[in-house]
Amino acid sequence: MPTVVITGAGGFIGRHVVREAARRGLTLRLTAHRSQVRTSTPDTTVVPADLTDPASLHGLCDGADALLHCASQIGGPDALCEAVNARGTAALVTEARRAGVDRVVHLSTAAVYGRGTFRRARPQDLDRAPVSATSRTRAAGEDAVLAAGGTVVRPHLVYGEGDTRVVPALARLLRGLPGTVEGWRARVSLIAAEDLAHALVATALAPAERLTAPVYHACHPEPVPWHTFLSAVADIASVPRPRRDLTLDEAYAWCRRRGVSRHDLDMLVTDHWFDGAPLWADLDHAPGSFGERFARYENWYRRTLTPAATAD
Repeated sequence: MPTVVITGAGGFIGRHVVREAARRGLTLRLTAHRSQVRTSTPDTTVVPADLTDPASLHGLCDGADALLHCASQIGGPDALCEAVNARGTAALVTEARRAGVDRVVHLSTAAVYGRGTFRRARPQDLDRAPVSATSRTRAAGEDAVLAAGGTVVRPHLVYGEGDTRVVPALARLLRGLPGTVEGWRARVSLIAAEDLAHALVATALAPAERLTAPVYHACHPEPVPWHTFLSAVADIASVPRPRRDLTLDEAYAWCRRRGVSRHDLDMLVTDHWFDGAPLWADLDHAPGSFGERFARYENWYRRTLTPAATAD
């Protein structure tokens, strides 16, 4: 079986990727800098490596058929984002090329596009305009991967077991916001962690002729209305149904009083809909619907989304 190197194996997405790769019976070489990675799966080894230390990457990719780069620094000091996401990714790609790895797949983010309204947006039609150190340095990491002939996969919002960012943040917002905002009519691109993992592993294994683009959006082909997503979050977080609908101006005023970022609210009232169909067409696979996938994670979210865990 092919040997696949997976970085960030202890992270939210990385753990799902390891699970999917192990299910396929691949020989795995895993790295994780801070998270503990434990495995009892045959043909799996854990290798200590640090993206901020290029010397620690030497030999990591020797004999490997593919590299799945899932590690990233999200938030924190700008210098650390630069060291991990930009210089670290470049060093990793250099090591993969030295070792003769045939396929490099990089997990990035749609946040590299910055702020705006997106409707059925395709990578080839969008310019990157990152606004944070995290997304700027992740865009720089993309450049290193693309220059080496690798493939970049950009999800927007990812949910599922292990999610400590998306759904918990929405639960906190819903607990404080005194109503819906303009009916939450905007649409958003989502993907379940298990479907993203399938896409990443399948991209790493796909014959070269099947991949028709260097950059893909990883999301369900159909966007989800925010009112559907937020209703599901409210249910599992035991947030009472709001009795009123706020205007956008009223919601912005609430944000100012509570010190909540206006940008966080803007994302919920503006379409963020990315075209994910090409990825699934090239992989000949259909991801699960939001209703089906989210239901699988409801019990896990209920255990983690207690009022204390989601309090401001």
